[in-house]
Amino acid sequence: MKTVLIIDDAKFMMDRLIDILEEVGQEVVGRAINGEEGVKLYKELKPDLVFLDINMPVIRGRDALVQIINFDPDANVVMCSTVGSEDGIEECIEEGAIYYVLKPFIKDTVIDL
Repeated sequence: MKTVLIIDDAKFMMDRLIDILEEVGQEVVGRAINGEEGVKLYKELKPDLVFLDINMPVIRGRDALVQIINFDPDANVVMCSTVGSEDGIEECIEEGAIYYVLKPFIKDTVIDL
C-alpha cells in the first residue's frame, strides 16, 4: 500500500481520485487545495506518491513541484491536468515529475502508477 497526497483545488476531481485510490487499496494521507498547503503537507507527511494539479491558486503546480523536488529529490510526483490545458507538462517532467495524468481521472490510468 502506498501513502498518497493529493494537491488539487477542484474538490470533485479530488473526490474522484480519492475514490479510485481507496478502491485499489491505497491510503490517502493528505489533501491540499493549493500549492502552498501541498508543499507544507508533503514536508510533514513524506508520502510515497503525490498527485499535483498544474493549475492552482497561491502557488502554481509547477512551482510546488520544484519546491517538493528541492526538498526531496526522490519524491514521486504525478502531475494532473485537464484535457486541453496540458501546457507545462513537459516542463514539469523536466523538473522531476515522474508522470502525468489527464482529468477527468480514469481508473485504469491511475492504478497503473
